[in-house]
Amino acid sequence: MHDLKPVLEEHPFFKGLKAEYLNFIVGCASNVRFKEGEIILREGDAADKFFLVREGKVALEINIPQHEPITVQTVAGGDILGWSWLIPPHFYRFTCRAIEETRAIILDGKCLRNKCEENHDLGYELLKRLAGVFTQRLEVTRKQLINIYEIERK
Repeated sequence: MHDLKPVLEEHPFFKGLKAEYLNFIVGCASNVRFKEGEIILREGDAADKFFLVREGKVALEINIPQHEPITVQTVAGGDILGWSWLIPPHFYRFTCRAIEETRAIILDGKCLRNKCEENHDLGYELLKRLAGVFTQRLEVTRKQLINIYEIERK
């Protein structure tokens, strides 16, 4: 498992994280691959996994009854998926589908939550990093809504 530490260190989400924190969480990590079209996370399922996307592209979709899923964002290498592992009630808010072959590091969400409970400084550091992701994703959504509103006004 310790051979994943250099991969974690290089991923933008963990870049600059103290070595002691990386040593603490590396045991929660493993490699995973997804084929094109494969569902990675399903909206409404228990959020027990967290992904660091290394390569590939993933669509974040919302499900609407009697309608095809709507892609709200596409993420790629350097991004994350599944931040709901930290936020109660721990259910995924999106379905995530690989739109091309995707390589990622999967982290066990329950393991990470336990590590954060054991070390509140680590938990705070991860929460600050996740807040940056939340902000970025909300900004993307905001821009999409503005574009939709402008199209409908014409």
